[in-house]
Amino acid sequence: MFCHITQNWRGRPLVSHEAIVHLIGSTTTRAGLTIRADIDTNPYPTGIKVTDAELAAVRLQPADFHGDWNYVISPNDRTSGQVIT
Repeated sequence: MFCHITQNWRGRPLVSHEAIVHLIGSTTTRAGLTIRADIDTNPYPTGIKVTDAELAAVRLQPADFHGDWNYVISPNDRTSGQVIT
């Protein structure tokens, strides 16, 4: 969708976060796809370190084409900590 977003905001000043989110959210394609966008103003802590074990538990499924760039992240079961298969 990024190519459609950049075409939508081409030539428009990106003067604020609100303007950017509005332009992203008003993007559509000829095929009828739409994008929803909102600003997340929640504070997030910095400096959090991810352990090797935590990273290894992320369920990444690489795509056939450029799997290093394109992949699916599948959820884990939050209640039991078990991986959903």
